[in-house]
Amino acid sequence: MTDHPRVPLAGVIGHPIAHSRSPALHGYWLKRYGIRGHYVPLDIAPSDLAQMLQVLPRLGFVGVNITIPHKEAILKIPDVIITDRAALIGAANTLIFRKDGRIQADNTDGSGFIANLRQNAPHWVPSAGPAAIFGAGGAARAVIAALIEVGVPEIRIANRTRPRAEALRSDFGAKVVVSEWVQASSMLEDAMTVVNTTSLGMTGKPDFRVPLEGLRSDAVVTDLVYTPLMTQFLIEAQAMGCTVVDGLGMLLHQAAPGFERWFGQRPEVDDATRRAVLSA
Repeated sequence: MTDHPRVPLAGVIGHPIAHSRSPALHGYWLKRYGIRGHYVPLDIAPSDLAQMLQVLPRLGFVGVNITIPHKEAILKIPDVIITDRAALIGAANTLIFRKDGRIQADNTDGSGFIANLRQNAPHWVPSAGPAAIFGAGGAARAVIAALIEVGVPEIRIANRTRPRAEALRSDFGAKVVVSEWVQASSMLEDAMTVVNTTSLGMTGKPDFRVPLEGLRSDAVVTDLVYTPLMTQFLIEAQAMGCTVVDGLGMLLHQAAPGFERWFGQRPEVDDATRRAVLSA
């Protein structure tokens, strides 16, 4: 009788999860590189998360992505090995089921954010001037950590509830400067990197209404929202002469490290990858 090696499994855990584009992305890469493996969506309620993480490795899973509402809760599960990067951000998006039976939690959102900017705004220089960030949630934490790491000199934050922004200043230090949401447009003066990390402007969500008159025409402006690809925020910034970068590239780039760890192939993020995900 012949022993057949297990086909590696991976997936994305969320609640709900049907909207996720990750299965289309990883499925495309598996097919592109001729890898025997599967990537599936897993709708798991918060109350079942810890138990399912014990079961999945026994079913042949080598790792999973984690999305809302589990990205912060995963760090509170006992015996999970948390990378320094995930600990700093306070959330994880990538889990690796190690051969020793332990689970490693990492966060690749920040590296995906930077890779997206460098690919789609190759002239971007992090040290050229301040960054202005709208929002103070988990995505903002990943963006701030990444911008500090690459040498942005000052990071200005405005959030609709100021205490969340103040918490980021407390966690990330003196480079972070907090502004009132009603005065958020003032952050744009001499800002060279401008980022919307809120859900404002997403399909089905309220519009992004912060005035952008203060934008520099040589600023790089990006929106983490990718439905629609060109949000009103990006449309207005582009009309003012700014280089704009949509949020889909961050989704693609943050997925690449996990795919490599699980399936042994570093995938390329290119136009073909974008088309495959958009057409799914």
